[in-house]
Amino acid sequence: MGLCGDFGLRAYSAAGRRGSTRLVCRPHAARRVGVSDPGAAPHSGTQGAVAAKDLLLPHSVVVDAICRAVGCTVSARAVSALGSVAATGLAAALWLVGADPALAAEAAGAGGESAVPHLEGASLTLVWDIPFVGILLSIAVFPLVAPMWWHRNFGKVSAFWGLAFLIPFALVYGWQLTLFEIVHVALLEYIPFIILLLALFTVAGGVRLKGSLRGTPAVNTAILALGTLLASFMGTTGAAMLLIRPVLRANDWRRHRVHTVVFFIFLVANIGGSLTPLGDPPLFLGFLKGVDFFWPTTHMLLPMLSLAIPLLAIYYVFDSYLFRKEDLSQAPSEEGAEKEPLALEGSFNIVLLLAVMGGVLLSGVWQPGIYLTVYHVDWALQNIARDALLLFLAYLSWRLTPLHSREANGFSWFPIVEVAKLFAGIFITIIPAIAMLRAGENGALAEVIRSVTKDGGEPIDYMYFWMTGILSSFLDNAPTYLVFFNTAGGSPAVEKLMTEWSNTLLAISAGAVFMGAMTYIGNAPNFMVRSIAEERGVPMPSFFGYMLWSVAFLVPLFFVITLIYFSEGLL
Repeated sequence: MGLCGDFGLRAYSAAGRRGSTRLVCRPHAARRVGVSDPGAAPHSGTQGAVAAKDLLLPHSVVVDAICRAVGCTVSARAVSALGSVAATGLAAALWLVGADPALAAEAAGAGGESAVPHLEGASLTLVWDIPFVGILLSIAVFPLVAPMWWHRNFGKVSAFWGLAFLIPFALVYGWQLTLFEIVHVALLEYIPFIILLLALFTVAGGVRLKGSLRGTPAVNTAILALGTLLASFMGTTGAAMLLIRPVLRANDWRRHRVHTVVFFIFLVANIGGSLTPLGDPPLFLGFLKGVDFFWPTTHMLLPMLSLAIPLLAIYYVFDSYLFRKEDLSQAPSEEGAEKEPLALEGSFNIVLLLAVMGGVLLSGVWQPGIYLTVYHVDWALQNIARDALLLFLAYLSWRLTPLHSREANGFSWFPIVEVAKLFAGIFITIIPAIAMLRAGENGALAEVIRSVTKDGGEPIDYMYFWMTGILSSFLDNAPTYLVFFNTAGGSPAVEKLMTEWSNTLLAISAGAVFMGAMTYIGNAPNFMVRSIAEERGVPMPSFFGYMLWSVAFLVPLFFVITLIYFSEGLL
């Protein structure tokens, strides 16, 4: 049976389009969906209509699936009750605002090939974003008002908001489209995201900097500068996972540490990944769409330096002020017998870290045209191979790194578990927001799309910068980048974007990369760094508390960036 058997599916081989080869997984038999072909896709309209009760996915099934994914321990009856309440309330609201229950299906090609399910973003209203807003508010509020309860139940909260979207969605659009969206998000977005984070977290967690490292303003600023540089070549997540523990360890003796972690997120986890496609996912997507590999290096260097240098200077002054308030008697000795020379333990993990980045790059340039199709979702061979390689590298790191070294490094699995559970809910609830964006001028966010273009079709660069950035702060910055990249012309106009309209591409790229630092969920490593820091005893700010830091320190610099690089038509 193999992989398809694990999904309760049967494997077929079929000739794909453009000469590619597909291994297609299909259900064993059609069950209560009103179709005779086991491979037929969900469809809409009056033709072939079936009873509503036959199309709806029982919420207990969704409850069980979500709870298994996020590790719920709450009873099935309790979760079912929560799901029922969420479904009833949101479904009623959607019905009142006139949600369109029609399911749009796109023909998959000639020769009788089955239709592919498709969520038409133009049919969605902003009410569908309530679960996404709910999970963001939960992340922001519960750690403040009920920290112990949140620590024990954040997975259940994530499951609740996931169900608050999935159950009404299944009621309105049918279980086929719901299943398609779950499979699509899981195989193409969530699983690769978590596997990459797991690999980087495990491998970087095996690198331990030994010795007496004293967290002075000069040392801290030097580490932030090094991380900012490394981020463009090993990725923001790789650089952040490699350096966050040495930074925390160097400052363990200090009372004022929050600002160091916040600026670490600003610089290492975001702004530093500006110079190559390896630095940040949006730039990697641009590379896959035809943007030259070194285009970000030549065009993003000055904007990046215009942010990084002032931030490093501000940090040094701020840290120097707070350093004078520390009890220096608690600081590690800088001389004498107590001073331990610096040394790197587990250095072979550096090689594994480079292999992780190589695997990510390889998946972008190697395109064999072979797919495993699971419920209409094409799972590319290069992505399967990449994820398998990353898991293998994580396993190697875990087996080869002595346990006592990880313990001395303060390593535990809790941060990756927290990120996996919370982002399961985020990836599910973000589905309608991304669909609305992709609908362009036909969707509920049409005004956002229209705001970046003049009546004559010419781009408004400063609006591209701010719109891409603001949405990247709260949504996944990779699809947000793609939406505005395509709005500006996309792959067919990539040469024009790199030359005549290079400032427009710069605005999109800078907005997606820089403003990912605005919130904990703006970029993958942000939340991970926060979780690791909290585990080490750093009292990190709440979701909105962190935004106060980013608004205070980043937004003024973003206005300066706008005036320097994107002011045409503004003044």
